[in-house]
Amino acid sequence: MDTIAALAANATRVLFFTGKGGVGKTSLACATAIALADQGRRVLLVSTDPASNLDEVLGVRLGSQPTPVPGVSGLDALNIDPEAAARAYRERVVGPYRALLPASAVASIEEQLSGACTVEIAAFDEFTSILAGARDGSPHDHVVFDTAPTGHTLRLLALPAAWTGFIDTNTSGTSCLGPLAGLQGKVQTYRESLDALRDGAVTTVVLVTRPERGPLAEAGRTSEELTALGITHQRLIVNGLFHASGVDDPLATALAERGRLALDTLPAALQVQPRLDVPLRAWAPMGVDRLRSLGQVGDDQVLPRHDAVPAPGAPLSALIDECAATGRGVILTMGKGGVGKTTIAAAIAVDLASRGHDVLLSTTDPAAHLGATLEGSVPRLRVTRIDPVEETRAYTAEVMASASPDLDDAGRALLEEDLRSPCTEEIAVFRAFARTVDEGAAGFVVLDTAPTGHTLLLLDAAQAYHREVSRTGGAVPDAVRALLPRLRDATYTKVVLVTLPEATPVHEAAHLQADLVRAGITPWAWVVNQSVAAAAGVTDPLLRDRAAREQPFIDEVLARHATRVAQVPVLPDAPIGREKLLALAQGARAPMPVG
Repeated sequence: MDTIAALAANATRVLFFTGKGGVGKTSLACATAIALADQGRRVLLVSTDPASNLDEVLGVRLGSQPTPVPGVSGLDALNIDPEAAARAYRERVVGPYRALLPASAVASIEEQLSGACTVEIAAFDEFTSILAGARDGSPHDHVVFDTAPTGHTLRLLALPAAWTGFIDTNTSGTSCLGPLAGLQGKVQTYRESLDALRDGAVTTVVLVTRPERGPLAEAGRTSEELTALGITHQRLIVNGLFHASGVDDPLATALAERGRLALDTLPAALQVQPRLDVPLRAWAPMGVDRLRSLGQVGDDQVLPRHDAVPAPGAPLSALIDECAATGRGVILTMGKGGVGKTTIAAAIAVDLASRGHDVLLSTTDPAAHLGATLEGSVPRLRVTRIDPVEETRAYTAEVMASASPDLDDAGRALLEEDLRSPCTEEIAVFRAFARTVDEGAAGFVVLDTAPTGHTLLLLDAAQAYHREVSRTGGAVPDAVRALLPRLRDATYTKVVLVTLPEATPVHEAAHLQADLVRAGITPWAWVVNQSVAAAAGVTDPLLRDRAAREQPFIDEVLARHATRVAQVPVLPDAPIGREKLLALAQGARAPMPVG
C-alpha cells in the first residue's frame, strides 16, 4: 500500500498541497515534510494561507523567517504574513521617494498602498521569491507549500502570468499599487516562479480531497484549471477515508458507503492521477508524533471505548426562529474553509423560504457550490452568485463610459491599462457584495461568504474602496456608503460563525470573531457543524472515540466564545437538495444555552 513516506521518497523539489478548505491540506503537508526530513532531506515548509494554522498543527510558534521544528531534524517552517509583507513592500516602494518628493506626495503614495490589493501582491511577492529560489541557490532540498483554499490558490498561481503581463504592457509607470518601480525589479522573479510551477521535474501539485462528492468535484475542477495554466505534474490524496468496524451502526455503514460511492465516480481529471488514500483517524493530527503516525499504515483503529456526552447546543431551527421573527435582514455565514458554510447557508435559506419568506441566497466565495448543494429550484428562493469575471467586466465598462467624455485617446488608453490590473477585480466584487447586502432592507438575504482570509480582505476593502474608485474616476454607490454601518447593525446583519468541533476550526473562528469585533462587527451566533456527539445511536468504536474527543471543543465554544450556539449532527446522507436541507435545519430541539 502506498504511504506518505513513499510519496516523500519520490518527491520533486517543490510540493504544493492544495484543495477545498477543510480537507486536511495542512496536516498532509506537515506529515509529508516530516517524512522528507526523516529521510535525511533538508526541508522548508511554507504556509501561503492568510488564515494559516501551521503553528497549531506543528506545535511551534512561527514567523516570516524559517524556524526549526523541534523533534524533526532538518525541517524549517514559516508563515507568509500578509500584513508584515505589505508593510515591507510599502517601505520598499515609498523609501526611495522620501528624500525626493514633498511630504504630501509621499503621504499620497502611502495611502494608495494601504488597501487589500497591496496585501495580496506583497504576500505574492514573498511567495514568488521562495518559489524562484527553490530552483537553485536554496539551502533546502525541498520546499513544501501548504496553500490557501482552492479559490485563493488558483488566483495566487495565476498571478505570475497576470502581473508579468501587466508590467510588460503598462506604459504609465503607475498602477493600483502605486509606482510600478516597486514591481519592475521583480519581473524576472515572477517569470522564474511561473517556469518552476510548470516544470514537472521541479514541481508537483498534490490535490487533497475528502471522499465526498463536493470536494472531489472541486479537486477535479482544480486539476483541469491547473492543467490549463500549464501545471500538469499532479497527484491525488484522498484524506479521511472511513471504514466501518462491522458493528450494527447505521451511521457508520452509511458514511462508509458514501465514501465508496464517491470514489467510484471520480471526476475524469482525477482518474488519471496517481492516488494515495489516507484513513480517517479518531485523533486530530496535531503535533509531530501524530503527524508521523498520519503518514504510516497501522492498526490504530483498534481503540479503547469512549463514551461521548451529548452537547447541549440548540438545533439550527432555533436560530432560524429568531431570524424569521425580524421579517428581513442579512445573514452572513463565515468561518474556516471546509466547515460547511455553504450547507448551513443553504439550510437557513431553504427553511426561511419554506416559512413563506422571499429569500435571496448568494455567495462571495470564489469556489461557489450553492447550485450543487440545492440541486434544483426552491419556491420563494432566488439564488445568485457574485461572479468576479462578470462583475469586473461590468465595472470596467461603467468606468470607461463615465470617463470617456473627459478623456482624449491617450487618456483613455492609460485608463484602460490601469483597469487591466488584477486589483480591479477586488473593487468590482466588493461593489457586488455591497449591492447584495443592500437587498436585506426589503427581505431576507443569506450570504455564503468566502473562506476566512478572503472574507477579511473583502471587508477590509471598505476603506481602500473609496480611494481606488476616486483614482479611476468611478462612482461610489449608495449601497457601498451604507455597507459598513449595516454590517455593524445587529438588527440588520446577523453574522453566523460556522465551525467543526475540532481544535483548529474552533480557534480560527475565535480569531475571526476577534477581528470582526475590532472592526465593530459582533457575531450573532455560532454553529458547531458535523458533530458526531450530536448524532443519535452511535456504536462504531472510531466514531464514539471521535465524539468523545469533540466534547472539549464544544464546551469551549459554549463557555468562552458564544451566547447562541446551534449544534448540527453529522448526517448519514449528504445534505443535498431541499428536503435534506430542511431536515438538517429542523432537527430535534434542545435547550438554548444562555451566555
